[in-house]
Amino acid sequence: MKLRSFVFLLLCLLSFYSANAQELLAFMKAQPQVKKIEEITGNPFFKHTYVVMVREPLNYKDTTDGFFLQRVFVGEKGKQNPTVLITEGYAANYAESPKYINELSEVLDGNQICVEHRYFAKSKPEPLNWDYLTVENAANDHHSIVELFKPYFSGKWLNTGISKGGQTALAHRTFFPNDVDLTVAYVAPLNFGVEDGRHEPFIHKLGSDSCQQAIYQLQCEFLKRREAMKGFLKDYCDSKGYHTRMTYDEMVDYVTFEFPFAFWQWGYPCSEIPDLSVSDSALYSYFTKISEPDYFTDEGSVPYQSFFYQAVRELGYYGYDIKPFKGLMSIKSAKGYLAKYMLPAECKVTYHPETSLMVDKFLRTKARNVMLIYGGSDPWSATSAVVNDDPSNWKIVAPGGSHKTRIRTLPEETQNKAIKFIRDKME
Repeated sequence: MKLRSFVFLLLCLLSFYSANAQELLAFMKAQPQVKKIEEITGNPFFKHTYVVMVREPLNYKDTTDGFFLQRVFVGEKGKQNPTVLITEGYAANYAESPKYINELSEVLDGNQICVEHRYFAKSKPEPLNWDYLTVENAANDHHSIVELFKPYFSGKWLNTGISKGGQTALAHRTFFPNDVDLTVAYVAPLNFGVEDGRHEPFIHKLGSDSCQQAIYQLQCEFLKRREAMKGFLKDYCDSKGYHTRMTYDEMVDYVTFEFPFAFWQWGYPCSEIPDLSVSDSALYSYFTKISEPDYFTDEGSVPYQSFFYQAVRELGYYGYDIKPFKGLMSIKSAKGYLAKYMLPAECKVTYHPETSLMVDKFLRTKARNVMLIYGGSDPWSATSAVVNDDPSNWKIVAPGGSHKTRIRTLPEETQNKAIKFIRDKME
């Protein structure tokens, strides 16, 4: 009798999950903008995980300009559960992993919808007309996804993103403040220029004086060994089949300038900085492990070209302080390097600050239920967003934290408060 009861219970559960899956599938199949649905193996946390291709306008102001298919990953936990909308700023290939789960989905026992950003990976229009890659169009993409799935997932919603994805979440909230109940943006910069100007002095104040000196001396050493470093860089690019619009002399310079930003961004320890007497190969190996030369090549930077376009057009970026290296460089100025070397060759674009200023104004005046999380030693924190002091908002800066700062990396007391803050907002 016990065995029969167990089998009966198991069949009931299987029937329930099957009906649950059919309900979501039926809902998605009934939506005219959903063009493809595939169930994939997702994290066991979710009952079902799907990859969905959604038809979106290239230009929301004039839909006669055409459409593209946007890749969306849907992890289902329950119709009434909260929903975590991940406004990815780049490609969302990671969401294909059977292990992937956002930390907020676990915190909230929530559904998870990860939206790949337009013009990245599987969400690229054909032909690739750069005119439609705007922050406003991307915000409309996310608004469209909210409108698509809210009739099914009826619980509260939050949007979230990391780095450029955090920028994307803040912009989505600015253009559509009522789409979600809470925004959690991680390490999200808010720049006001292609070379904003706040990052360089911020970097010079990070860490101890001895660490700053060690980094500077290592940069000088890399430049002093220019001929050897040029040879290594050429061999590397040849082995990878990479091309660059730079000369190898220029690449030596830019790999040097990039080093401190990358060092602090990813939280490398000062104790591992090598002695200046190391061999040429050891110096090159350590230096380029942190300041990767791929970044300055055409092929190596392909995954980021859409971002470079956005940075030059609306999002802004950072510059380099080259004054300390006078006499050791091959270049006279680094100004305009992003457009000169890293923008897709066919793109001619000028910077417009209006979008960043609009987001800044919204956060400083009207924003409610916004959580910002930054690492104290992350160079992107130099241009961190500022949110008004309404008690529904909270900005956390983790002392010594890097660009890897997340809720799970915060000190335990702050972590617990952050989780409570989010759960209270999403009840």
